[in-house]
Amino acid sequence: MQCGVGQFTRLLGETIEKLDPGSSTTLTLTRSEGSVAEIWRATGSARNLVCNFPIVAWKRVMFRLLLAMARMRGRRTILIQHEWAGLHRLRRITYIPALLLADTIVMFSPLVRRELADDPVVGWTARKCVLAPLPPNIEAPAGIADSKLRQRLAAAREAGRLVIGHFGSIYPGKQPNALLNISAILKERGLKPLLVYVGSFIRGVDKVEEEFHARAAELGISDDVIVSGYVASDHEVFGLFSQIDAFCYPLEEGLTARRGSVVTCVQSGRPVIVTGPAEPDEFDHHPRFKELIDRGAIVLVSRDAGEAAYADRIVSALKWPSVQTLFDFDGWWQDVALAVRAQFGTSQGESAPDHAGRTPPAET
Repeated sequence: MQCGVGQFTRLLGETIEKLDPGSSTTLTLTRSEGSVAEIWRATGSARNLVCNFPIVAWKRVMFRLLLAMARMRGRRTILIQHEWAGLHRLRRITYIPALLLADTIVMFSPLVRRELADDPVVGWTARKCVLAPLPPNIEAPAGIADSKLRQRLAAAREAGRLVIGHFGSIYPGKQPNALLNISAILKERGLKPLLVYVGSFIRGVDKVEEEFHARAAELGISDDVIVSGYVASDHEVFGLFSQIDAFCYPLEEGLTARRGSVVTCVQSGRPVIVTGPAEPDEFDHHPRFKELIDRGAIVLVSRDAGEAAYADRIVSALKWPSVQTLFDFDGWWQDVALAVRAQFGTSQGESAPDHAGRTPPAET
């Protein structure tokens, strides 16, 4: 099971390699791969290292070693940091060495960059930040796959139920309980909502799953909520999307340019209702994301609006025709690959040959 950051890393590497074949390679760190000797050889065979955070606990030790070796060998390091304030405080502490060692920090949202700048300990590292446009990890496939859950959703719609969707991992930052409240409002209005979460809960120190189910029971909608769990196939994911009437994301921080899950939902052609951004310049660096908002594929709800406003937007959006437009998935990925490549150092002098005596590639 690959996490979102893992998928992003793989797709970014593939796109950079397409732009300049033979210029890059991937160093995989698992419990059985990525020894100290392999890390040492890898850092010597490249001019640039691109690392993605956040990652799981045991890999943080290896990444700190990787970055330290890169610094010792005079290699340029680009750290891609997807989140900051949304991470648990203890996790942020473990990332501090990486922030200090990185030459450049790539982020995807002005809001997240400001969160880092406001950090009392490492806020100064925000001066090393650059913004890049984040693409979605999943491309709508040419066909879809059926499943028992898809059949269940289809039967619910046939019976006149309103199917509301939410895609991606479930954690406190996405305010899953707020969507429960919105569903309860729709139920009070007689719309018979069925709320389906295409994804699963993130395991952590928070009791988000227990609190989620407790809130659903309190509202009397436990039987109106489905959590799919991990869905392995993109074809199955979009098969489920085909039976969803509208997606809804009430977000405390508002919509940011790092919400790839929202863009994934847009590819279904269904309306996506989301809290408006907190920062007026949130999408200035990401014209493709901004275009989705401008043409109404993403419907914004005012940040100061109550939960009833989301219910109103869902109902009104259902009256709009479903429009399946061409989505330039490769173009989205080329944008971010070019933004990351722009941070590569090219004037560090002649690089040392790798352990096989070959001239190192320009990037990795």
